[in-house]
Amino acid sequence: MPKKEMTYANAIKEAISEEMLRDDEVFMMGEDIGVYRGAFGVSGDLIDTFGEERIIDTPISEQAFVGCAIGAAVAGMRPIVEIMFSDFMTVCWDMIVNQAPKMRYMFGGKVNVPLVLRTASGGGTGAAAQHSQSLEAMLCHVPGLKVIVPSTPRDAKGLLKSAIRDNNPVIFLEQKLLYRTKGLVEEEEFTIPIGEADIKREGKDCTIITYGRMVQMCLTAAESLEQEGIDVEVIDLRTLLPMDTEAIIKSVIKTRHCLVVHEAVKTGGIAGEIIARIADSEAFYYLDAPLKRLASEDVPVPFCPILEKGILPDEAKIVATVKELLA
Repeated sequence: MPKKEMTYANAIKEAISEEMLRDDEVFMMGEDIGVYRGAFGVSGDLIDTFGEERIIDTPISEQAFVGCAIGAAVAGMRPIVEIMFSDFMTVCWDMIVNQAPKMRYMFGGKVNVPLVLRTASGGGTGAAAQHSQSLEAMLCHVPGLKVIVPSTPRDAKGLLKSAIRDNNPVIFLEQKLLYRTKGLVEEEEFTIPIGEADIKREGKDCTIITYGRMVQMCLTAAESLEQEGIDVEVIDLRTLLPMDTEAIIKSVIKTRHCLVVHEAVKTGGIAGEIIARIADSEAFYYLDAPLKRLASEDVPVPFCPILEKGILPDEAKIVATVKELLA
């Protein structure tokens, strides 16, 4: 299948555009997504193609417009909501936790909520404590939601198209520093199933389980470790809820060592859930060393770039932790 190179941001825009052309019920709403063309430029020129009725600029009122989107979804539309920074999801927590994911259950399956909530997540941009958090673990604690964190342009496009077609509320977390990264994407129509992990690099000595921006860091670290004779397998979860537990267990049984890496803070993070699933499985009996996790420090994200870099995982920390694990 022919492929073309594009940025992560353009892959997301192309997914939205294709789904809006395919289905008249799909529309987008959020702050500055129209004339301003999006805080991170993702929506671009969509307003020129689809107009103000389908690319809807909203006031700064997250709870109100997420609530509107839930109502539209219940009525048969397929809204895509953009929240400028994932930190701002907390001001519409009632809509995300109590309303959207509960309706299908509470109405006995008679109601669908085909809502996609896209938002920019994570640190590394000097945006400080209220604009740099990674809140995916809080979202994964809510039954009824699906949580996706793509790491490449191809995964972003294929998974977003699947999310838009899904009849359940989906949270789509886009790491800010990935927007300008490039990758090859199929030119023809394709989707990627929600809930399937991807082995980004095969190896035999140690499994690294990760997602989002950390995928590229782990791949770079794996290349460094290869120079020292250490063969690392890197699993990109892509979807955190539902999680591909089978892929995790299969890899850990093969390599007998496992490190989980994520950008969110360590305490209460996704790594704890992954490690618990391994401990509850047959993979536990194959381990040659204790399971390890590498995450951000349990502090608010600093504004100072030097301090921010110091609390986040990076290639050097990943390399050092793998060596410690295999020692």
